[in-house]
Amino acid sequence: MATIDRQTPTLALALAHALAAAGRGLPVFPLSATKLPALRSPHRGQRLPAHCRGECGLPGHGVHDATTDPAAVRALFAAAPRATGYGIACGRAPQRLIGIDLDVDPAYGSDAAGALRQLALQHLFTIPPTVTVLTPSGGRHLWLTGPADATVPNSAGRLAPGIDIRGSGGYLVGPGSVTAHGRYRLAPGTAHLTPAPCPRALLRLLTQPRRAPATAGGTGPAPTPARRGEGLIQFVLAAHEGQRNTRLFWAACRAYEHGFGDALADALTAAAVRTGLPEHEARAAIASAARLTSGRNGETDGAT
Repeated sequence: MATIDRQTPTLALALAHALAAAGRGLPVFPLSATKLPALRSPHRGQRLPAHCRGECGLPGHGVHDATTDPAAVRALFAAAPRATGYGIACGRAPQRLIGIDLDVDPAYGSDAAGALRQLALQHLFTIPPTVTVLTPSGGRHLWLTGPADATVPNSAGRLAPGIDIRGSGGYLVGPGSVTAHGRYRLAPGTAHLTPAPCPRALLRLLTQPRRAPATAGGTGPAPTPARRGEGLIQFVLAAHEGQRNTRLFWAACRAYEHGFGDALADALTAAAVRTGLPEHEARAAIASAARLTSGRNGETDGAT
């Protein structure tokens, strides 16, 4: 186990940022440069308990490790010497954070910020001034808060292409974190702000039940997963370097949302490998999409 005295400058800085966030009532836990939890599960290789969320008392349960207690935060980082950043658990008291992730990846074929503005015009709400985090890819995270009686599920592209939501069971990469693609930082002019309440009209959009996909004409046999997923596979195959993981994750989310994710997983993996993505990374992205879209009671370990 690493000690505080042996911390690298990056680890020490990540811890300092995490402690500052915890001091503002935001539950935090250490992340690696891949934006994944820095602590390995104590149950790896075990069949049970498959759904332990920290009840065993050991660290290594991802977002379920998140805490605002300074001593506990220090202990988590001491056990994670390779941590380069920190995650902030969404949906947790007292802030009950909701993350609106606006992506600028051209893979989506549209402007996520523009799509959010269009939604705001259509549903008559405005996004208030709030904490905004700039991502290494050029996107941004808007921090909003939700009421205690609302559970906001995680989603990817559900509101519009390129708009991901982090709610209950999800997490955001905290400002000051360093990842393999760069540093997350607060947008100028927002550091002094506190997360603003989510507009009611937007909250309704985030919490409304997902509509079941309808078959064409409402009659006849449903298309096979291979036919329904052909467009998703082509979408993955068209990925260029720098967008392969993003495209695969987006396509896998769509497949799982429509009920044929498992059936299409091997084909999506093969498509991603053809674009140059290592197989283990492809399967990890698909597994993350499965957890994000199929979490129990709206809880997942989604990240952004």
